[in-house]
Amino acid sequence: MPEQGEVIAERYRLMSPIGHGSMGDVWQARDERLGRVIAVKLLNADRRSPDAVAQMLREGRVAARLRHPFAISVYDVVEHGGKPCLVLEYLPSRSLAALIAEQGALRPDVVAAVGRQIAAALAAAHAEGIVHRDVSTFNVLLAQDGIAKITDFGIARAVGEGTVTDARVIVGTPAFLAPEVAAGEAATFASDVFSLGATLYAALEGTPPFGSDENPYALLQRVVRAEVTPPRSSGPLVEVLLRLLRRDVAERPTMAEAHKMLAAVAEGLPLPEVAPKTGTRLLRVRRYRPRRVIALVAGAAVLVAGGIAIGTFVQGERLGSAQATSTTTSATTTAPATVCEARYGVTNSWPGGYQVEVTVRNTGPRGLTGWTVTWQAPAGHTIGNLWNGTLTQNASAVTVTNAGHNAVLPTGGTTTFGFVAAGPEPASPSVTCSEAN
Repeated sequence: MPEQGEVIAERYRLMSPIGHGSMGDVWQARDERLGRVIAVKLLNADRRSPDAVAQMLREGRVAARLRHPFAISVYDVVEHGGKPCLVLEYLPSRSLAALIAEQGALRPDVVAAVGRQIAAALAAAHAEGIVHRDVSTFNVLLAQDGIAKITDFGIARAVGEGTVTDARVIVGTPAFLAPEVAAGEAATFASDVFSLGATLYAALEGTPPFGSDENPYALLQRVVRAEVTPPRSSGPLVEVLLRLLRRDVAERPTMAEAHKMLAAVAEGLPLPEVAPKTGTRLLRVRRYRPRRVIALVAGAAVLVAGGIAIGTFVQGERLGSAQATSTTTSATTTAPATVCEARYGVTNSWPGGYQVEVTVRNTGPRGLTGWTVTWQAPAGHTIGNLWNGTLTQNASAVTVTNAGHNAVLPTGGTTTFGFVAAGPEPASPSVTCSEAN
């Protein structure tokens, strides 16, 4: 066991223990040569197998490739007692997990500020070909001045580099795993995106998206089924998190896109438009009728959450300058110009219920100051929880109008709302989007 005052590699004097990483104990120490405070990570006494040594060296090698202001830096790898030790940047801080345990759910502006910093660091890691594989509230450090840093690359993997962990073992913190990782697939950049979404969800809601069941097997089953608890909060941050938490890997934004969205939320700006991930084309059909339907083609049925989500885009209407005319013997009529479109997709389903996300996009030539989405209510279905909008439901129709925070949409801008409903998963309804009065 290391002792206070012990000198590592004739240079680093141990001062006090400060925590535990995935591989060993972390000590605050002093660099006697440079006169600065650093952190030293030593292998646990029971983790000194050849594989553990190789993993420690690998952590140093992988993390040393990343130099970023929002990631804990690796300064050196030294030997002590025949075993490797990592010399790390020291940040007076506490973990995001500790802050949540103390304060509960955090303010959206605090969560967005943390998220933009961690996303920036992870985007840089991904650019270097590094998958973190264990993004969680435990591995986000927060300093008193608001600086956030990602740490613990103990199980990180560099693309093209082998792994020393058993391929049969699921690595990472269960409550923050992506569904594909919980199902036994290899972690990818998209898995880090999901885990960041889960981490920030836990900060905003006070609990991880899959709960905190003490039975890890039950928890993993919920993760595999992507049974995300609908958020109680609403607002643009929730919209971003739900994008990060999409079960379909192809539908998640990249980490660089996640950083841009979180930065926009932190600065109070409209969310940037994210390019579609499915590669699906929209077929626009010109019809001289009040409502024009645009059907999703080139594979409209998309497999998600163990079920089928059928996306349907429907354009709303407004009288405007763009006109199409139809001449008769008595009059000339003008077809209304479209101002918005809505995409309805089932993101999760289970016996007796389902979850839906609807994306609203401004397709008009000017900004919108309000929008309304309407569709026919399936018989016997009840919406019990809706976020990012205001719900009106009667026997024949469901109407959702914008919330206060997402009423304004610039040209090309998008927003989302979602809900959980009771009833069997219905066929995708015809949805209309129009400008709110």
